[in-house]
Amino acid sequence: MWVAYHVHRTITTLTGLCRLTLVVRRCSNPVCPLYHVAYRPEEEGRWALPHGEFGLDVIASIGLWRFVEHRSVPEIHQRLMPQGLSIAERSVTNLMHRYEELVALHVGSRQRLQALLEPQGRVLLAIDGLQPDVGHEVLWIIRDCLSGEILLARALLSSTQGDLTALLQEVKAALRVPVQGIISDGQETIRSAVAFVFPTVPHQLCQFHYLRDATQPLFEADRHAKTQLKKQVRGVRPIERALEEQTDPPSEAIRGYCLAVRAALTDDGRPPLEASGLKLHDRLQQISDSIAHVEEKRGFFPLSSTYNRS
Repeated sequence: MWVAYHVHRTITTLTGLCRLTLVVRRCSNPVCPLYHVAYRPEEEGRWALPHGEFGLDVIASIGLWRFVEHRSVPEIHQRLMPQGLSIAERSVTNLMHRYEELVALHVGSRQRLQALLEPQGRVLLAIDGLQPDVGHEVLWIIRDCLSGEILLARALLSSTQGDLTALLQEVKAALRVPVQGIISDGQETIRSAVAFVFPTVPHQLCQFHYLRDATQPLFEADRHAKTQLKKQVRGVRPIERALEEQTDPPSEAIRGYCLAVRAALTDDGRPPLEASGLKLHDRLQQISDSIAHVEEKRGFFPLSSTYNRS
């Protein structure tokens, strides 16, 4: 194709501003079905999303800080500013949404799923729906139990047999390996939809629901214990804000302990198979033992008094 024109684009990356010169090509044959359709360089997609002003490295870093280190939007914004990025807090929120969309596209890629499912030669489907509040949409998830991959996630206003049948038929048409088993709760609409789409596939009711009902008293006691433990470790963020401008080794160590405490608070586990309260107690005990070991080895540690007060 002939070179039609050039386009200039400025991208903000973690290493600074980059100005791209893009060669746009178009077919000049009037009888071609793609006559005058513009083709931009493929390399452009490795720098940034279409119409985006920030590079993919910025989006990846924001996603890392948000979902791995559990940083808030203001904290991420303050972390980007020293690197010379001129960015507003609202833009950080927008880029965080772009990160979620990219992850969703990657997880839902049929090519990636087929590459994972074909070697195992079969799938075992798990079907469940989540409704946050009465009257809201229900998020339906269809997952493969063997690989743990989500095959379909769809929000529906209703949960009729016809709606669930359409979801199951979509998954069935996309799979290249046989379905050898299905697991769900005892909801009548699910059972009817499964019987219609997979009449010969064994359908087992989820044993997790029975286990959850049996351990409900233990779960309530563990949740109450976790609530009481959380009250003992409040005040982590003020400590981090007080150390934002300090780069000495003790300050870095304190920030590491604060990150460990925050990670322990957000790791809920999967009840009733994992007791979140006991898990939080064990992790906080490990942090406390580590601080005590530092004090014993090096003397007074600044975080200990703050930790005990909070």
